[in-house]
Amino acid sequence: MDTNTADKEGCFFNQTVKFFYEESGKNISNHWRKRDYVIVTLGMTVCFVVIFSNLLVIAAIFKNRRFHFPIYYLLGNLALSDLFSGVSYLHLMFHTGPWTIKLSKYQWFVRQGLIDTSLTASVLNLLAVAVERHQTIFNMQLHSKMSTRRVFVIMVFIWLLAIIMGLVPTMGWHCLCDLPNCSTMAPLYSRSYLVFWALLNLLTFSIMVAVYTRIFIYVRHKSKQMSQHTTQQRHRETVFNLMKTVSMILGCFVICWTPGLVVLLLDGLGCDKCQVLRFEKYCLVLAECNSFVNPIIYSFRDKDMRRTFKEILCCLCRRSRRNGGTSEVHFNTVEHEKCHSVDLIERSNGTPLISEKKNKKKKTPEDVPTSSENWK
Repeated sequence: MDTNTADKEGCFFNQTVKFFYEESGKNISNHWRKRDYVIVTLGMTVCFVVIFSNLLVIAAIFKNRRFHFPIYYLLGNLALSDLFSGVSYLHLMFHTGPWTIKLSKYQWFVRQGLIDTSLTASVLNLLAVAVERHQTIFNMQLHSKMSTRRVFVIMVFIWLLAIIMGLVPTMGWHCLCDLPNCSTMAPLYSRSYLVFWALLNLLTFSIMVAVYTRIFIYVRHKSKQMSQHTTQQRHRETVFNLMKTVSMILGCFVICWTPGLVVLLLDGLGCDKCQVLRFEKYCLVLAECNSFVNPIIYSFRDKDMRRTFKEILCCLCRRSRRNGGTSEVHFNTVEHEKCHSVDLIERSNGTPLISEKKNKKKKTPEDVPTSSENWK
């Protein structure tokens, strides 16, 4: 795309990014405006929150053996995709505004491809979590019986599909040879590709709505049957908790994604009166916000996950204090030293402080208490 060969008839391979922006009517200022500073500041703030929160989730899943189940592997993959989304959007912040017109066409496609790949992976992981919950709840299980190998195959498939979606415009679905069909929001993208990408995500969202609706109806029916053996208050509490969780999942997804998908569709359909350029940056920031809302909904509401977060943060604080002050640990008595040593050993193994003499029975995955508060 960025060669010195002559342009083919009807194609503009040797034109600059600035040329396509001017042709599509998306003029970029040569200097930084107040609006640009606001967008970049807001975007970078969101990026750092996304990166930190999802790193915390990934570290917690690696650290705690209680999270070594299919649902937590999928949540870890969701956190990884959201982490990649934060990094991709941070890369975008350093290549936006007046910097955009200085990019080569190859750099521009890389910038947009990273965003498309990360957001597609995030949406597909949300769908995978919904399907996994559907399987386990309808089988009356806390954790899926899927093998670890099968879960990792699903995760690899999600990333392959997301990468392909990010590479599709670069491989030919662009408007370098079809200038009238160029998008206004993404001047090197074809309008038809934007419509396809928006409809694909809307289809994924519709499937998620159907899956969670079916889960809610099923659990509500089961809870009514079980209410004969439990109190009416317990029945109402179960239904209320389920409604709250489902409402948060679908509500946040709708709030974060719907504006951006609607703007993409309007641009793809060639709505010149819609003034999509006024809203595109804010819609992209809002869609990015879904990447730090996901850890809150899927992870931070879990008691075991919150406890692991506290342990990780406390460990980081202790290390920073040791690096900033004295590096030695002093003990007042021999007993304190023994307790400290046992505590370090137990923490490194990721298990609570339990005497081996009192508990000789070997734990099985079924005996491990895992909070299901997320899915009530």
